[in-house]
Amino acid sequence: MSAASSEDTIYLDVPAGRVVIALRPDLAPRHVDRIKELTRAGFYDGIAFHRVIAGFMAQTGDPRGDGTGGSGRKLAAEFSDEKHVRGTCSMARTADPDSADSQFFICFAPAAHLNGQYTVWGKVVSGMEHIDAIKKGAGGSGAVKDPDRIVRMQVAADAGEPA
Repeated sequence: MSAASSEDTIYLDVPAGRVVIALRPDLAPRHVDRIKELTRAGFYDGIAFHRVIAGFMAQTGDPRGDGTGGSGRKLAAEFSDEKHVRGTCSMARTADPDSADSQFFICFAPAAHLNGQYTVWGKVVSGMEHIDAIKKGAGGSGAVKDPDRIVRMQVAADAGEPA
């Protein structure tokens, strides 16, 4: 993966600091376009990390904060051979492969059981320690009481600073 341009870089500010995500339009062009569209609209700002499972992943992107909401526009799956490893950014979905909307997760560790079944759209290239610091949920569901939230999410090209 080559260095991403500022148009294909996301700044994800969380309580612990800035996370830089390189987008992968080569893998999931429609998902990347939608993530950028929602980011530019301010959709993700203030959204909770509602489901966080230690050693697995941190999930966000639901305006309801309970895992049942979204932006209202489902996307057709764009599955690839890209592996789910530490720092992978991938779309959450229901049992329907074409149900991804605005919810996504960031892997804390490799999750081979997800490979080829979820749309990978990016990878954390710096600041993964800030994702590690996100408040974890309790129990098998990973539901988080009083969760950490996205402070701000922006496309680097719009941030007025070099990527």
